[in-house]
Order: sequence, then C-alpha cells, then structure tokens
Amino acid sequence: MIEEIIVPSPGESITEVELTRWLVSDGDLVKKDQEIAEVDSDKATLTITAALSGKIKIEVLENERIPVGKKIGSIDTSIDVPDYDIKKISDETNVFTEKSSIKQKITPLAKEVMAKNHIENKELNNIGANKRITKEDVFAILQKEKPLKPEDNRAVEIIKMSMLRKKIAERLVAVKNETAMLTTFNEIDLSRVIHIRNKYKDSFFEKHGVKLSYMSFFGIAVIKSLHQHPAVNSRIEIESIVIPSYVDLCIAISTAKGLIAPPLRDADKLSFVQIEKAIAALAQKARENKLSIDELTGGTFTITNGGVFGSMMSTPILNPPQAAILGMHKVMDRPVAIDKKIEIRPMMYVALSYDHRIIDGKESVGFLLKVKEILENPEDYIFEGKSIENGLILA
Repeated sequence: MIEEIIVPSPGESITEVELTRWLVSDGDLVKKDQEIAEVDSDKATLTITAALSGKIKIEVLENERIPVGKKIGSIDTSIDVPDYDIKKISDETNVFTEKSSIKQKITPLAKEVMAKNHIENKELNNIGANKRITKEDVFAILQKEKPLKPEDNRAVEIIKMSMLRKKIAERLVAVKNETAMLTTFNEIDLSRVIHIRNKYKDSFFEKHGVKLSYMSFFGIAVIKSLHQHPAVNSRIEIESIVIPSYVDLCIAISTAKGLIAPPLRDADKLSFVQIEKAIAALAQKARENKLSIDELTGGTFTITNGGVFGSMMSTPILNPPQAAILGMHKVMDRPVAIDKKIEIRPMMYVALSYDHRIIDGKESVGFLLKVKEILENPEDYIFEGKSIENGLILA
C-alpha cells in the first residue's frame, strides 16, 4: 500500500508553508511516528511524522513553498522495516541502496552546518563509508559548491531566512512605523526576592519538579499591577481601544528559529506554582518546536528577559497588537542609598515600552512603580502576608 505524505494545516489562517528540511533521505526506511520533515509557517516550525512504516519516496525538494494539503511524498508500506531504535538512527545516518548499506556518523556540529546550508545526507556519500563526518567535511563540500572568488580570502556564511524569521522582521518594522512607542525605565532592589528564592529553591524543586525562577515573581507583580493600570493591558482595534478584563501573559522565549512569546491563558487566575510550571512547560515545548499555532496565538501583555544573555539595559519592542512590554535585565550588585547610607544591593534595571497613542505617561510610570513596589516587598504583595512556605511548598 502507498501512504501519501500530506502537508497538514498548521492553523485556520495559514494556507501555505515552506518545506525547510527533510529529516530523512529518498529511499530511507522509516518507522511509524518517526519525524521525517520540518515545515515553516509564518508563525511556527512544525514537524511531519510518518503515519506508517515503510520506504519513503520524496517528491518535493527542500525550500519550496507548498499549499497546505499538498502531497510531498509517499511511504511504500509493503517494504518490511526491521525493528530498530529511532534515536540511534538519528545519530547514525544510513544510506540504503539495493546492494549495500553505508553507515556514516555525523557530529552534532556537522549536522548544524548541514541544516543551515540545506545539505542532504546523500551529498556525504563520496566522503567514504564508516567515516566520522565533521563540520570541516561539510565546509569542504560547501567550498566546492560555492568556491570563493580568487581575490576574496574571507569566508562568509549565507543562511536563508525562514518564514517565521521573515514574519518577525515584518512585524518589528510595522511596530516601529505604526505605533508611537516610548520606553520608561526604573530599577528594582531584588534583595527580598533573591533571599526567598535562595531559601526555598531546593525544596521548591523537590516538591514541584521545576526550578524556582525570577520570572514567576515578575509574572505575579505584572498581573497585580495590570489590574490597577488596565490601560497597559489594552490594544487598538480599528478606531477602538480594547481593554480585556483578563491577563493572557506572554513570556518571550529564545529559540533557534527566533524569539517567540506564547501566552499563559488567564494567568491572573493561576497560582504562583501554576505560573512557574506553565512557563517551564511552554519553554520546553518551544525549544523542541512542539508548540501548536493555538499555543502561539494571542496574549495581552509580554515579559522579555534580556538579562539571561547579560543585557544591562534595553528598550524592548512591542509585541503587536499589544500596547506594552516589560523588559527584565541582568541583576547586578550596585551601591544604592538606603536610609541615607550607602549599601550594596542586587539591582535590576527594568524597562516598559508602550504605545503612547493609548497609554499616557502617568499610566506607564505608575505601572512600573507598582511592579517595583511589589517586588521589593514580596511578603506583603505576592504572598499577601501569608506563610511563604505555604505559598511555595505546600501549594
């Protein structure tokens, strides 16, 4: 029986995708549920899996734009597939021919260079059987295909932009051109938050199976401040201002494909522990390209943390159609005046970028001051005077 491989629909609004990469070669034997291809839409990267076991026939080349629902290949299920470990096969590329089987082990760095430059496994056949393929081998193939000009002895890497990266670029340019974006700054003394985190992080992980991070403290602070400053949670639709009564909190996550910001639905109804678990789950799915279109859609406010990369200060750009975004930065020990005395405290600069068309300066500054107040007094505002241990460990 011949099983057709059809491009699935990533979402209602998406009619076309780009076939970015085949994870197998033409003629390979594949197992049911094995990942065989990746496709890019303007919202996410999706993986296509084999519906049945058999021998694969590839009919569409990489980098082609394809309508949703189109056939890109087929699987001949009449071919018997021996039982093997799919994970092992992903580490060792098998090239099947009628008379022989050549096994090549490809290093992770070599695979990365191959993926970026769209080099297929079959192009490695001339290197030799049973040889460990390194990134240098892949670069050698690139040099043969695209030799440098004699007068140019400097190499460059050319990477095609994905549909997701193109869409991100379009949205960022639109934000700069179509909004009146301003940024206001403040700084937060995180002494109390760090004390609580250091005291309870081990027991929190033992109890809940996720790390106790700064993000949940910031998430709770943002949610409480948004309820007092609802304009910061708003958006423009045509000639109207829409102010949701709920908070769908987006957390920006850096992935190999670019920055994405999946929302925590009804985050204002979640407990501290639930927020921490939800963030951890979304981050893992994002880095594995497992997020669905629904999980990437929507949101009323975004938090982005450049501090994990060492950023001291930045002006985060809006995540449309949202009207505001909070930027976290690196925690640094700095001298500050406390009761007219100089003390060294762990300080973080925070930045709120906002659309001045619908958010006034008073609202933006007030929102950021409230976030600061909450995080500098977490016992009173986040745990509302109750036992911290009950809020973190026994919740």
